[in-house]
Amino acid sequence: MEIEILSLFPEYFQGPFDVSMIKRARDAGHLDIRHTDIRDFAENKHARVDDRPFGGGPGMVLCPGPVARAIRSVRKPNSRVVYLSPQGTPLTAAKAQGFAKLEHLVLLCGHYEGVDERVLEKEIDEEISIGDYVLTNGCAAAIVLIDSMARFIPGVIGHPDAVQEDSFQEGVFDSPHYTRPESFEGMDVPAVLLGGNHAEIRKWRKAEALKKTRRVRPDLLLGEHCEPLTIH
Repeated sequence: MEIEILSLFPEYFQGPFDVSMIKRARDAGHLDIRHTDIRDFAENKHARVDDRPFGGGPGMVLCPGPVARAIRSVRKPNSRVVYLSPQGTPLTAAKAQGFAKLEHLVLLCGHYEGVDERVLEKEIDEEISIGDYVLTNGCAAAIVLIDSMARFIPGVIGHPDAVQEDSFQEGVFDSPHYTRPESFEGMDVPAVLLGGNHAEIRKWRKAEALKKTRRVRPDLLLGEHCEPLTIH
């Protein structure tokens, strides 16, 4: 999979993609991550790509020309161009899994007060938000999107079935996990996990996942068009 990241700070990404699973995925050829500096597409001697907003107000706005030229320099017939902003559709596990099926993903990072709306209307396929908060720029959001998506690309995770057992894959949180020792500071591993009855273990895990989801994120169980999840 090819990923193009368009931002004002390509150096921001030094480190997060050079360690752990993402590095192994890149080394194995599962991921090809490239960076484009939007400033390279400025048409003035100072490489300025932002200006004051029409109508007044604080902050600066990225000009449409440099952003449009940056996008067009990397866009292919099979590209999907995503703008990372707090005003986008929420990033979910289902969204991440869908992105993982793409061949070429272009990520535009927001900066300052945002990007001129005209270039968004003309060049962007989708806006994505990683949460109901505002960051200093969209670079961190790009890292989150890539990391959440990469797990669904075949070959990236050592045990491909593991991603299907994670939180949100079945509409609820993952179940609690335990490992050795069996007793830690007076707290024991639940007996059901030590008994070897896999049917009972699956039942316990589903019940525990549902219990925490109901306590922490009841909204996941009570969607507008769905009934609460029950365990039989």
